[in-house]
Amino acid sequence: MKSVWTGLTAAALLLAAATAGAQSEQPVPVQLTGTLQKARSSGAVTIAYRESSVPFSYLSARNEPVGYSIELCRKLVDAIGDAVHREVAIKWLPVTSESRIDAIVSGRADLECGSTTNNLERQKLVGFSPTIFVSGTKLMVKRGSPIKSFRDLTGKTVVVTAGTTNEKTMRELAQKFKVDLKLVTSRDHAESFALVEAGNADAFATDDVLLYGLIAQNKAQKKYQVIGEFLSYDPYGIMYRKGDTQLANLVNNAFHDLAEDGEVERQYKRWFLQRLPSGQSIDLPMSPQLETIVRAMAAKPE
Repeated sequence: MKSVWTGLTAAALLLAAATAGAQSEQPVPVQLTGTLQKARSSGAVTIAYRESSVPFSYLSARNEPVGYSIELCRKLVDAIGDAVHREVAIKWLPVTSESRIDAIVSGRADLECGSTTNNLERQKLVGFSPTIFVSGTKLMVKRGSPIKSFRDLTGKTVVVTAGTTNEKTMRELAQKFKVDLKLVTSRDHAESFALVEAGNADAFATDDVLLYGLIAQNKAQKKYQVIGEFLSYDPYGIMYRKGDTQLANLVNNAFHDLAEDGEVERQYKRWFLQRLPSGQSIDLPMSPQLETIVRAMAAKPE
């Protein structure tokens, strides 16, 4: 990794050009604001994480947050430490799909590192990093199930995790296509998976990569399958507080460096192509869409 994040310091905040009279300009220190000021004064950044969003953000066997999003957020914390010129510790805050946005808005967490879709509705409340993954809603069913697509859900019970974009997607599709299904919600992805496992739901609707992750985590490839077409488009990002200009600049520049250095690709391979701590592999190559996004991220800003 480039030391001290090449290109980041200038864009990120510690110096700015200020006019010191009509005849000369001298750089003067910029006063830190928002999350960076908080990190400088407290020496810590609070990361909101998910407990079962495999392989993005979940608890390991040691009960520690791990995953693709978590590792990228650790790099952001390193960048914050460089920018504020002190060591910055990480504090951890568990969140659910329903509580994650409020955790950022309220200030209880500084970064949310999970599997959160960046959309226009959420942008009214929070800020987002560049896209770190592209997913979409699909269905998980038991192998041998008569359900082959969304249109086979009439009379079936479908579970979604409360507070997700998948919940909204399924309600809108059911209404639009007049599919008379029963939609139930659960607290988190692990509970949704368990409802299908127990036979209390016929299908689990969420982002396809999370379904593959849960199946791998539970070593259940022979019991469950992901079926049907994509029912939504979901680009993931790291959340932070809206209006925090200094942090937004830091995050954008840090991701440029991570992409240019190849760290995004290395972390992707680690969590999607190699064995997870559970011993299983999702074995999901990077999509052409994400490859394009990462290449654009690595390009020098105009």
